[in-house]
Amino acid sequence: QVQLVESGGGLVQAGGSLRLSCVVSGSIFSINAMGWYRQAPGKQRELVATITSGDSTNYADSVKGRFTISRDNAKNTVYLQMNSLKPEDTGVYYCYADNWRSRYWGQGTQVTVSS
Repeated sequence: QVQLVESGGGLVQAGGSLRLSCVVSGSIFSINAMGWYRQAPGKQRELVATITSGDSTNYADSVKGRFTISRDNAKNTVYLQMNSLKPEDTGVYYCYADNWRSRYWGQGTQVTVSS
């Protein structure tokens, strides 16, 4: 059974920083892409950042220059460093991991940015 467990969410003031982590465990075998989505209240889930097995990254325009995604393959962990946070970054952040067969999701971690 594959599990993804996020951590690092919380309440922060605008301009602050948070670092999210997502650890993948279980029989996922070879992980390809990993990444983060978020969902704000009343809005659809949106892609925030992705990172491939070759460390190529992609970001939503709204977070470029502020967020950095990285991964530690030895630890099956993906990170999201979030700087210069804005109130519009508020939402539940979900990590995912892909292998050849499927996409696996975490349970989500709440990020709240106060103005």
